[in-house]
Amino acid sequence: MSRINENEILKHLKETPLKALGKRAYEIKNTLHSDKITTFIIDRNINYTNICWVDCKFCAFKRRINEEGSYILSFEEIDKKIDELIAIGGTQILFQGGVHPTLKLDWYESLVSHIHNKYPNITIHGFSAIEIDYISKVSKVSIKETLESLKKAGLSSIPGAGAEVLSDRVRDIIAPKKLDSLEWIEIHKQAHYLDMKTTATMMFGSVDNEEDIINHFRLIRELQDETNGFRAFILWSFQPDNTPLQSEFPHIKKASSNRYLRYLSASRIYLDNFKNIQSSWVTQGSFVGQLALSFGANDLGSTMMEENVVASAGARNKMNTDEMIKVIRDAGEIPAIRDTAYNILKMC
Repeated sequence: MSRINENEILKHLKETPLKALGKRAYEIKNTLHSDKITTFIIDRNINYTNICWVDCKFCAFKRRINEEGSYILSFEEIDKKIDELIAIGGTQILFQGGVHPTLKLDWYESLVSHIHNKYPNITIHGFSAIEIDYISKVSKVSIKETLESLKKAGLSSIPGAGAEVLSDRVRDIIAPKKLDSLEWIEIHKQAHYLDMKTTATMMFGSVDNEEDIINHFRLIRELQDETNGFRAFILWSFQPDNTPLQSEFPHIKKASSNRYLRYLSASRIYLDNFKNIQSSWVTQGSFVGQLALSFGANDLGSTMMEENVVASAGARNKMNTDEMIKVIRDAGEIPAIRDTAYNILKMC
């Protein structure tokens, strides 16, 4: 069977009924995951700082230096959070923050090395492409040297944060200080060639349209063809509350569940070289998060012991391990706890 192209998936997005689109995505999912296992991970988001100079218009989390509420976590505060994670059986920290204007590579190396040496069984999945890029610039070293240094210190993999939508038309509006689309791709490519796996994400629902979505799909599929370095694709919707973008574009509302499920199904159909596609219950809620398992998703993401970024914009959905297991079982799937590399640690 020939590979679906950009024009074909765009036509599906615009014209195919949701039920038919979801049915095709579910069939593909079941071909790749015939065991009916749906995975999740026990982890914790640790936002080491909320200080950021980038001023993304979709962000309600950022603070300037010395602004009320701004912080940099001490190593002791981070240790306490990791101790709490280990106590509930967690295996990963998703580690990212604002793009701090003055912290240099040696600070990040010390932080990662401290965690890696003290907690060798905790996987450090951290630092978005924009963080890597700025650490490189402020430290006056190359992207490759930055990645090599962080990997040597104990960084295991890199999240897809900062991708938003890989359309420069959209990025110029919502995050004009951020990397452009190809620069984001290049940082992930360099990580892949250093044998550091990453994830690919998409935040939709701001000023994007279907053509922007397809451009994003195309760019990550092409890189995956080249490197096979992405472990998963994660789709989530823009949360407009309390953000500057909502003030500038008051007509923007939260994306509908229909739109989320359409894009999710399309990602499963088009991203034929991604084995894992994650459901975003954090932005969609547990019901739609569960429904996503019938529209192409095979992973329910994380128990999200701590989440601050989308919570700042009003999304405060929560699930613990028992709730995740129930949601998966109620969907007719078999729940399993995984690690960062999608290896199954425990059947539930």
